[in-house]
Amino acid sequence: MRCFSLLQLASLCTGLALSGSVLAQQPTVKPTTQKPAAPRATAGKPTTPAKATTAPATGKPVGGAATKGVTATSSAAGAKPTTAPAKSVLVPAKATPAPVKSSAAPTTTKPAAARPSGPPLPANLGSSDPNMRYKNGKVLLDQTRYDLAMQELEPLTRPTAKFERAPEAAYLYAVAASRAKKWVEAEQMLNLVRNEYPQWAGLPEALFLQGQVSFEQNDFDNALKVLSMLPPERLTTERENMKAVYLPRIKDKATFQSLLKTYPREAALGRAYADKLANGGWYTDADKGQLNDLIAQFSLDRTRYTPRPRAQKKSTYNIGVLLPFEFNDPSWEKQRKNQFVTDLYAGMRLAQDSLQREGHPVQLFAYDTGADTLQLKSVLALPEVASMDMLIGPVYKSGSKILARFAQQKQILCVNPLSQDGDLVEDNPWYYLFEPSAETQAKQAAQFAFARLGGPRTAVVFYEDSKDDSSFGEAYKQAYEALGGKVVELRRINSDVEESLSAGFTGVDLKSVGHLVVASDHKKAGPYTFGVMQAQAARPALITYASWLDNNRVGLGQLNARSVYFVQPKFIDKTNLGVRRFRQLYTQRQNLPPSVFAFSGFEMLYYFASQLHQYGPAFQQELANNGPVSGALFQGIGYPAGTHDNQYVPITKMEHLEVEVLNPVGIR
Repeated sequence: MRCFSLLQLASLCTGLALSGSVLAQQPTVKPTTQKPAAPRATAGKPTTPAKATTAPATGKPVGGAATKGVTATSSAAGAKPTTAPAKSVLVPAKATPAPVKSSAAPTTTKPAAARPSGPPLPANLGSSDPNMRYKNGKVLLDQTRYDLAMQELEPLTRPTAKFERAPEAAYLYAVAASRAKKWVEAEQMLNLVRNEYPQWAGLPEALFLQGQVSFEQNDFDNALKVLSMLPPERLTTERENMKAVYLPRIKDKATFQSLLKTYPREAALGRAYADKLANGGWYTDADKGQLNDLIAQFSLDRTRYTPRPRAQKKSTYNIGVLLPFEFNDPSWEKQRKNQFVTDLYAGMRLAQDSLQREGHPVQLFAYDTGADTLQLKSVLALPEVASMDMLIGPVYKSGSKILARFAQQKQILCVNPLSQDGDLVEDNPWYYLFEPSAETQAKQAAQFAFARLGGPRTAVVFYEDSKDDSSFGEAYKQAYEALGGKVVELRRINSDVEESLSAGFTGVDLKSVGHLVVASDHKKAGPYTFGVMQAQAARPALITYASWLDNNRVGLGQLNARSVYFVQPKFIDKTNLGVRRFRQLYTQRQNLPPSVFAFSGFEMLYYFASQLHQYGPAFQQELANNGPVSGALFQGIGYPAGTHDNQYVPITKMEHLEVEVLNPVGIR
């Protein structure tokens, strides 16, 4: 990772002179309690301090207008800050006995039988009677037991089985696989239907489903090819609706251009590209001719598909920060709970000062969105918010969806500081995640494993029963198998339940697989995994989250001595000069060491504000054309090929009790 430039170091070393901020009256709204989407723990992450950082002070609104914002412009070097640290409240923690480390293997007692849930299973599962298996498969599909349905139906699909309903069984298998998001299995079975049963009366439905499966795998060319095989009168409306949903997900110009050459008369494709050019921030002067041709060819509404004038570069930019500061609740409980918010904002203030000294000034306008969507909506109703050059926030999922829609409607670039939910940036060219999504983390880990790990290219993947971990597990399997590897087992576990852990690892021979993946932050997952490995005398490579480095139930010797690799998006090199200077200056300013949120606040604002000054307020295409680069504090950041979540994910390993990055920027 590169160090700060000399100019950056000079700006940090000369101190951070920030002017006082001004806070207008906030509406009194009773907040609801929601859990923030905090990033996973990383090695060396400081514990949440009880002491509150500096909050914006109350004063006269900017320009004399009554606003709900806080302006935070940088003052001249050496100016005295007008804000004072808030009084801290130290809360004694209850003493708890230290947990006892244990490397013993897990007990091999038979797990308690799981209580049956849902409707009863069909009788005679695995019957030798193909008609019974076919009937059972349909029942299991209706019961949403997709894996069991696939097991019942698969033997009936083979031509050698001579089953009279083989094409129907194959189609139902593909339906079950697609509903389970097992796109590879669904694609393979649908190819079998096309090749082995071309005269089947239900072939149009199979082609329609294969179009969706190909779209889900971002194979847009095959999706359009398969849908074009449908008879003109069959599923016409449905296939056009499908194209309207999936084609806007194409993330780069090159793919659109290639598809338009292959399918020049595809109206849905032409509309989607015209919309990207006119309303998605992709338009340049070189696109004028093609956009006019698309409007004429597909009879598009010229007023809707006329791009807005590209925003001109400015000497300074206004950035709205929409976070749940909870200014109307000064209690120590709320301050302690919201420490991550004040840390995040404090990091941004330091980045603001560095930008000012480099000649790239920005003004921060902080808005208290509270913890409910009503207060966020009231903030978004303010006229000045729609005039911002960029927005940052919020942290809760419901609010993030609202702001994502607002950003797209108003065509204002928006950055979410903490979320790893890739769904937020689906089909939205104006919204970015500062974090890599769970799916991106899984894809990068799978690429690393396939390219860098020796042994057989087989894997067993366990994932915790949560949205992010489920997304990680499914994405890992899809990415690894797309490269040519094989995930022999993909299993969900619940580490809160001992029986679930035991059942999850039951029947898995770790000696026979190339590597093991455990997508879990749970404290019990690490010790249990190492216990199973010890019991089986197996030493497969292991890929997991960096939170295991902070798990006091796992010995450092276990992490250091084995081939254990960590997915660690927030890795911070403590020996880096810029990191050391940031830590020193932050501690001087806040009287606290910086948390990972403070590092995130600095890196996020510094990177995106630099893009504003370099390219102007609509820089999507410029980001798409560039690969990941080294960050000021973190290892890297980048949004190549039209992606909208950070595509660089450090993969680390402990060597001699030091954590090292194995895939630095520029090396894959």
